[in-house]
Amino acid sequence: MAMGFSPTQSRPGLSVQAEGARRVTRALPEEAPVAFVFDGTTQAVMMATPADIGDFAYGFAVTEGIVTDSAQIEGFEIADHAQGIEARFWLNEDRQGALTARRRYMAGPVGCGLCGIDSLEEAVRAVPSVAHAAPVFAAQEISVAADALSAHQPLHNLTRATHAAGFIRPGAGLVLAREDVGRHNALDKLIGALWRHDIDPSRGAVVMTSRLSVELVQKCAMAGCGLLIAVSAPTAHALRLAEGAGITLAAFARGGGFDLYSHPHRILHEVPDVA
Repeated sequence: MAMGFSPTQSRPGLSVQAEGARRVTRALPEEAPVAFVFDGTTQAVMMATPADIGDFAYGFAVTEGIVTDSAQIEGFEIADHAQGIEARFWLNEDRQGALTARRRYMAGPVGCGLCGIDSLEEAVRAVPSVAHAAPVFAAQEISVAADALSAHQPLHNLTRATHAAGFIRPGAGLVLAREDVGRHNALDKLIGALWRHDIDPSRGAVVMTSRLSVELVQKCAMAGCGLLIAVSAPTAHALRLAEGAGITLAAFARGGGFDLYSHPHRILHEVPDVA
């Protein structure tokens, strides 16, 4: 976590129930503004849980297409301020074009990954194909992925107010997880952590505690991950994007089952197709 910020705050309240009222103390998730600064210029400001900021910053840089290789990063540091946190990058000169192409200023709510974006074209930007990503999972591994993720959500267990993103590998189960008040932030943190741990996103699958939105599919495509799992539904736009990008979508992954919507070749199952 950032040195000057805690991911939770303990606050008193009054719980009013049918049987009466009582005073309670609850752990609430914290939000702090996190500025991503590249070569001295702020690229974006996001409200986020002040934990795993390095992972968050690296994931943002990857999913926004600002960097494509760790060698492009000449320096990185995190700086705390009274008002929030700065994640500062220094990049090779040849990344200036990428910075200009994805320039956006945002200080919007954590529920939206597109707040403040400059144009409609950028909001529905084309993403690279990940058809080459070829992990193959047994259906059972997909059906238990969300349950495995729930066992690695200490912040949610404490506050009941955060999302999580996890990474599973065939035959190995969940190998990494990150949490945040925002689902997009949680995924950026996970992708950044994969980068920093030298784990190839194309060799496994991402599992989310949320619905599957366009931005989540975009981020997985930019990271090179070909399989996205969630406990809730995809939007129709997200499904269209996944179909075009070669991403397998598995939704409603809970209760021992899931719905499979696109590119089913990555999941082995014994259920015949129904016309």
